[in-house]
Amino acid sequence: MKRVLLLIPTGVEVYEMAAFYDVLGWASHYGTEPIEVVAAGLSDETRCTFGLRVKTDCLVSEVAANDFDALALPGGFEDFGFYDDAYSEAILEVIRDFERHDRLIASICVGALPIAQSGVLQGRCATTYHLSKGKRRDQLAAMGVTVKDERIVEDGKVVTSTGPATAIDVALRLLAALTDQSNADRIAHLMGFGEG
Repeated sequence: MKRVLLLIPTGVEVYEMAAFYDVLGWASHYGTEPIEVVAAGLSDETRCTFGLRVKTDCLVSEVAANDFDALALPGGFEDFGFYDDAYSEAILEVIRDFERHDRLIASICVGALPIAQSGVLQGRCATTYHLSKGKRRDQLAAMGVTVKDERIVEDGKVVTSTGPATAIDVALRLLAALTDQSNADRIAHLMGFGEG
């Protein structure tokens, strides 16, 4: 069984979090092998963007990267406290631990920023939210990242993307990397993506 750690800091965007959880849930139920998704935060409950409250499965302090195959990091809103949690040393150290153990790391939108803040993206290529006059991309570049004007960027085992519209695609890429492309294609089909 594959295991994915889903980081859910305060202010996490619900759609981006749900994309990972739903795609991997479909894959676990209908795919070629089960995938367990474990949601971790800094407390027992995370208050998401726009106020939804979600119970975590465990605390970030209880996590060891060698117990997982991949890390999934959705983005969130500054106005709802995302960076307060996402830039905490506890979360940054989890990201570094996954890099040290050569695990897959997939992020959506501004989920790339805590990865960069951790130092994992130093000297690598990535992308992040592209609107708002490029503010978030400027922040990413200031952290030593080569910013690419692409919807989804993969550099080694790290995936970054431009915004919520990429959420399902990033989750499917993570699924393909965890299993194989045919399994990801089958799940996309069953979920109704790509149908004309």
